[in-house]
This record gives sequence, C-alpha cells and structure tokens, in this order.
Amino acid sequence: MTTMQPEPPGAPAVQFPDDAVMVDVREQDEWDLGHAPNAVHIPLGDLPARVGELPDVDGTLPIMCRSGNRSGRAVQWLIAQGYDVVNAEGGMLAWHSAGKQMTSETGAEPTVS
Repeated sequence: MTTMQPEPPGAPAVQFPDDAVMVDVREQDEWDLGHAPNAVHIPLGDLPARVGELPDVDGTLPIMCRSGNRSGRAVQWLIAQGYDVVNAEGGMLAWHSAGKQMTSETGAEPTVS
C-alpha cells in the first residue's frame, strides 16, 4: 500500500503582490524568459545545497514555478526542514495570465514558456 503525500499548503499565485519576495524554482532558461520582479532564483535541483540563500521575509515565503508542481515539491521538502513556505498555485502561468509585473533577463518582453 502506498501512502499519499499530503497536499502542500498553497495560495493562488495571483494573490501575492507584484513586488512580493518569493523563490522561483524553475530552470535557468525559464527564469531568463520571465519572472516576478523581486523573485530569488534557486532551481529546484539546487535547493538542498542553496537553502541558506532563501530570503528572510516577515511571514510565509511563497515558492513559485511554472504551474505549481515543482514548487509544491519544494514546499513539501522545505516544510520538512522547518521553513514557513507556501506553494504559489498556478505558478508563473497564472501570474503572467493575470497581467502581473514581470521582468526578463533577455531584454525581450517577459514571457512564460
């Protein structure tokens, strides 16, 4: 019998302010195309080695990815490590669709792929 992992705590990505400090766990190429302006980039695979780089925020730290799947895994792991985090449900796809502020590293119009 397999045990189901509980759903990580989450909140709709669009509820966070445009200038929210959050962690984006997508890959470098995804980040470069477009991300929230005050996001900190720590790819999911690098998270265990870079956990000391998590920003210090007053309250719960949102974790973002493209759609909410990778960030959900990150949230589960971070909670097990004792961090106060929440999954930004819908991820950058929802953020972008809602017209929230974005920036890119390419100089082109920010987008989500």
